[in-house]
Amino acid sequence: MLYLDNSATTLPYPEVLDSYIQTTRNYFGNPSSLHKLGSDAENLLRQARKQTAGLLEVKEEEIIFTSGGTEANNLAIKGTAFYKRYKGNHIITSAIEHPSVMEACLQLEKEFGFELTILPVDENGRVSAESMKKELREDTILVSIMHVNNEIGTIQPIEELADILQHFPNVSFHTDHVQGAAKVPLPLSHPGIDLCSMSPHKFRGLKGTGILYRRKGAHLMPILSGGEQESHLRSGTESVAGIAAAAKALRMSFIDYSEHHVRLYETKQELIKRLKEIDGVVMNTPESQSAPHIIHFSVPGIKSEVLVHRLELKEIYVSTTSACSSKKSAPSQTLTAMGKSREEAVSGVRISLDMQSDRSIIHPLYENLQESIQHILKIKG
Repeated sequence: MLYLDNSATTLPYPEVLDSYIQTTRNYFGNPSSLHKLGSDAENLLRQARKQTAGLLEVKEEEIIFTSGGTEANNLAIKGTAFYKRYKGNHIITSAIEHPSVMEACLQLEKEFGFELTILPVDENGRVSAESMKKELREDTILVSIMHVNNEIGTIQPIEELADILQHFPNVSFHTDHVQGAAKVPLPLSHPGIDLCSMSPHKFRGLKGTGILYRRKGAHLMPILSGGEQESHLRSGTESVAGIAAAAKALRMSFIDYSEHHVRLYETKQELIKRLKEIDGVVMNTPESQSAPHIIHFSVPGIKSEVLVHRLELKEIYVSTTSACSSKKSAPSQTLTAMGKSREEAVSGVRISLDMQSDRSIIHPLYENLQESIQHILKIKG
């Protein structure tokens, strides 16, 4: 089996699964309870928060645990918008954001009267810092731009954007770091980055836990009412086992990055080279300024889901767009925003690697992909 859909989710580390099971068994108390079982769980929660903050080189109180990347994005965007509404109602985002960002922004526009500016991207799926600067207004309160695009892997100029935005004190800057965490470094120490979302199941942790970095002094209005956990910003009993597992996965994935990122990049470059040799393949991922684990291409004339299912018969697992949009039949919004044709936008396929992927995947993928394309075209006549 070749599992090449790691941008959708990753196989958890065995040690992370063990940590989750042991914590569930031995630290099952509610961390808000006053008795020993509660204080034991609270201490473990505090330890996981400290480890997570240390790995990210931020303060412990700047880490908020959520139920996943979607909630982290929604808390960052809606929490900022509602808190800052008295200062302004203008929000800026890009045309290629993940649905959990784009739909949150559109909801604020439609239901609550916020004004939304959607920045275009170039042919490589990259936002221009200059275009963002031109759209900034006196009533702008939030800019949300993803770090690594989840479909094509383009790396956005987050530090360049942050350099500009730190001179606009009324504007909070949020970045969706879900696809970049533990794969593409991002210095959260940059004074212009106020909010950053991560999702552990993208770096070999478990589903059901998310991480939101909130710079000290960046204010949010809670979007969940309740027991006021997580510094009064995210109510609900914390998943101590999930959070402990997330901290462990982050530590292990950082080690993997330090040991294997050069090999992963080389594997990606070689794979792109081989894919270009296949008749009909159009590469969408830019060769520079893109993440080392994502490769996206189109085969005009073949719908992406047909090719995905053909490869599945050979136990090769890839995907179409992002996992959150893969069951929709509409063309890829990312490819459309890049100026790709409709035929290219409905035939996109994403290969996403694991940090430990190496050249051994290249030949079987190349051979089976080539055969699958020829088989489908033959059937079509």
